[in-house]
Amino acid sequence: MRPRTAPLDSVGQVTDSFPRRQARTRRFTLGSPRSFTLSPDGDRVAFLRSQGGTDPVTCLWALDLATGDERLVADPRGLETGDGEDVPPEERARRERSREQAGGIVGYATDRPVTMAAFALSGRLYVTEFAAGLSPRLIETAGPVVDPRPDPTGTRVAFVSGGALHVHTLLPRVTETLCEPETPTVTYGLADFVAAEEMGRMHGYWWSPDGRALVVARVDEAPVQRWHIADPANPQRTPSNVGYPAAGTANARVTLEIVTVGGARTPVTWDAERDEYVADVVWDAHALLVVVQPRDQKALRFLEVDAQTGQTREIHTITDDAWVDIVAGVPVHLSDGALVTVAPADGAHRLIVDGTPVTPPDLQVRGVSDVDGETVLFSASGADPASTALWSWSPSGLERRTPEEGVYGGRLCGGTLLVIAHTLDTDGATTTACRAHGAPVTITSHADAPGLVPRVTLLAAGERALRTALVLPSWHEPGTPLPVLLDPYGGPHGQRVIAARGAHLTGQWFADQGFAVVVVDGRGTPGRGPAFERAVHGDLAGPVLADQVDALHALAEDHPDLDLRRVGIRGWSFGGYLAALAVLRRPDVFHAAVAGAPVTDWALYDTHYTERYLGHPDVDPAAYAHSSLLDEAASLTRPLLLVHGLADDNVVAAHTLRLSSALLAAGRPHAVLPLSGVTHMTPQEVVAENLLLLQVRFLCDALGVPPRQG
Repeated sequence: MRPRTAPLDSVGQVTDSFPRRQARTRRFTLGSPRSFTLSPDGDRVAFLRSQGGTDPVTCLWALDLATGDERLVADPRGLETGDGEDVPPEERARRERSREQAGGIVGYATDRPVTMAAFALSGRLYVTEFAAGLSPRLIETAGPVVDPRPDPTGTRVAFVSGGALHVHTLLPRVTETLCEPETPTVTYGLADFVAAEEMGRMHGYWWSPDGRALVVARVDEAPVQRWHIADPANPQRTPSNVGYPAAGTANARVTLEIVTVGGARTPVTWDAERDEYVADVVWDAHALLVVVQPRDQKALRFLEVDAQTGQTREIHTITDDAWVDIVAGVPVHLSDGALVTVAPADGAHRLIVDGTPVTPPDLQVRGVSDVDGETVLFSASGADPASTALWSWSPSGLERRTPEEGVYGGRLCGGTLLVIAHTLDTDGATTTACRAHGAPVTITSHADAPGLVPRVTLLAAGERALRTALVLPSWHEPGTPLPVLLDPYGGPHGQRVIAARGAHLTGQWFADQGFAVVVVDGRGTPGRGPAFERAVHGDLAGPVLADQVDALHALAEDHPDLDLRRVGIRGWSFGGYLAALAVLRRPDVFHAAVAGAPVTDWALYDTHYTERYLGHPDVDPAAYAHSSLLDEAASLTRPLLLVHGLADDNVVAAHTLRLSSALLAAGRPHAVLPLSGVTHMTPQEVVAENLLLLQVRFLCDALGVPPRQG
């Protein structure tokens, strides 16, 4: 199938505006392959992909690496989905937590040999034995299904429906309920809010290696305060009632049980009063491990569980005076049983095997992708945090598996290495799979071409060598002054300055409207080691704002075309907080701001994220006061546009409304753009397009920049 490209006119020019194309293509990700699973023998790849660059319906595919043949395993348009998009609320929440913007088959799971898969489509459960060439078949269930996953042997499929955990045995076709909620506040088999939103844990149950038992999370939201997310544009609708554990308030109570497919239940016991967060569960051929964390997050404990009694013993602990990061992909065991973790040591995040660091201090490990026998595949950054390469470690040594420049991810299984490459030289992602003794096979992408190439320079600015991206208009000639637009995220765990073309597309569009766009990754952002990240501990305002100012001034010394008399700043989420903070505290530097979905009062944000950096509000009230925007309202002297989705259940609209109220009380003019029906990140095409156009119009008006078209 030929990839669909951006609409062209008779002379081959792109006809739609960039904001329209970016919105329609979900930032040019539709049609790109993703969510890869390799078979243990390394011969097959299962993955998701839609059939075009503007097609939002994701399908399930399989690739035979021996022949290079792709096969469409499941197309939602050919399957029975009932009346409309009947997605259960739990699945909508999962998609929001994972920032999923496509439709169709948005997730799947396979058995261990990768011969069959289960997936939910519009709340209905499907199973496909694709290795045998069979079509997907519908499994009848009593209600909408969430997170269906086969056991490793492919004999059964577990799923959550109505807050209960069920198991369907494929032969005979029998469904049994293993765990049913005792009260309306209880669910079984689902991740709690902070696990999904902040820990990266999207699952609430885990199969045993033999498929005869599961570890099941029981989540009780009874202690969690209830918030109500209303839709003011439709007052006849009942507000959504959500449990939101704001900083300083109670979290959900999470406990674990070992449940056999026959229904026997054994509680997993640990000091849950001390360690209330369940970070992960790993059950492999070597051990059953549970990873837990105390509320202050200054420790991460690895517990080995006796699968017969549920008793635990502590086998490894990581501690830190500030906080301990939960790193993706660990813990995991090598084939000989050695325990693999990632922890700070000698100023770096290092790969640890049975307690011994095996990576050097000049390599910052980002996460572990796979273990293949005695080989660990992981991602890491060297001297330049803008690039992230794939590396492998085995007892025979350390090896970089991808080029040094660019951003790479991948999988490793059965000797087959799958590489997902993002670089400054190519549009989107390029995915290749190479068997141990075979030729590379490229997995086709149908993603649309963006139609513009960023004119971006990556550099280090100022005394702290802050990683900075400078994006200039495609038409700019040296000697022409340019107003400046800072476009940061700037906060913990968010990196914007990366060696990938796709990260700078929106910046290029803003630049072509007449700006020099500057993106700065200051203290708190990842890739430069524990000390750099922990510089924001106790203060989410001072260091991040100082770094934006320092980088801007250092950049202007080397680039005199940057007009520091006209400086705007825009951002979303933490970036929105930083944008509002900039015009409130440094109006001498910043002359206008667009703040999208900003956190304005950290006491209104969730426990796990906020308390990691600022502590408990009852213990460290000064940290919250210093990082809040509400008490700064009277200092506003610059144009400020606040934008917020009224359906946002991550950074709730109260953040913007409370800041607006404080600004009004102080008599400070400002603008508020409420987005009806929009959550934290809008998937709506028209909203996403017009939001960019309105932002650039506001900034042009505020900074005296003549508007341009395109």
